[in-house]
Amino acid sequence: MSHAKVLSLNTGATIPQIGLGTWLSKPHEVENAVEIAVKNGYRHLDLAMVYQNQDEVGRALKKVIPSVVKREELFITSKLWNSSHKPENVEKELNETLSQLGIDYLDLYLVHWPVAFTPGQGLFPKHPSKESEVDLDLSTSLVDTWKAMIELPKTGKVRAVGVSNFTIEQIKGITAATGVKPAANQIEAHPLLPQDDLVEFCKQEGIHLTAYSPLGNNLVGKPKLTDYPAVQSIAEKLGATTAQVLVAWGAYRGYSVIPKSVQEERIKSNFKQIELSKEDYEEITKLGHTQHTRFNIPYNYSPRWDINIFGEPEEAKATNKVKIQ
Repeated sequence: MSHAKVLSLNTGATIPQIGLGTWLSKPHEVENAVEIAVKNGYRHLDLAMVYQNQDEVGRALKKVIPSVVKREELFITSKLWNSSHKPENVEKELNETLSQLGIDYLDLYLVHWPVAFTPGQGLFPKHPSKESEVDLDLSTSLVDTWKAMIELPKTGKVRAVGVSNFTIEQIKGITAATGVKPAANQIEAHPLLPQDDLVEFCKQEGIHLTAYSPLGNNLVGKPKLTDYPAVQSIAEKLGATTAQVLVAWGAYRGYSVIPKSVQEERIKSNFKQIELSKEDYEEITKLGHTQHTRFNIPYNYSPRWDINIFGEPEEAKATNKVKIQ
């Protein structure tokens, strides 16, 4: 298999199957990681305003464009943050992202979460009366934001628009109201959170899926996915790393995968695509039959987002629901 396998979006564009994630990368690590990745064949970079490292990514891009790659050879994704959901703020934040990155356009721009925050008080505005919670903007609906997003390709500043962390219901809602499907939905997906219904829905609707946290998440007290015996034994059998096996599990399912690393050897090895047999794929899939683990639940964040996004048990106490229309 080619190390540069690509998949198709419903816009006709292609997206490289393996990308570099930049979430939770520490300051001064991302610039180096992006440079290493591009020099070793990566052409898909996943970014976001809230990661607060796009200026560093921009410095790396200056080092590799055009000396290593042309801009059009890269597929660059970024995401609209929750505090810019009001329609008049959508293009403003896009402009800020492009300025930080030092480029003229994005290949894909996503609504990062189906949640609007009150604008004007930073990335995580505090609730006026509840210090432990963010201040939600309950007046701006997902449809309001999506209507502004779907105007962006006309500006030439983005090639395609999509969503992230959206459920089937939320995607149906914005599509019904506008007649425009997202080009992509980026979601947490790994063997403990296969999201089969959402994967199948997006496949049927021609909506590309990108899996973040394909290796799980190193939460304290939770076993790492790379430590599971099934993953380790298959890695040993194939002469591969456990991370390569988990990336291959996602690739087997037909979507793009964005493992994050800042270590040179891991960045290189994560990109070396291996293929799983049907038996190995099914063996790893069994992990999700016995336990369900979603690592990324904003109701658990500090400050807490008092909103039920996914219907997880941890969100049962939330007093707000996502406003679609």
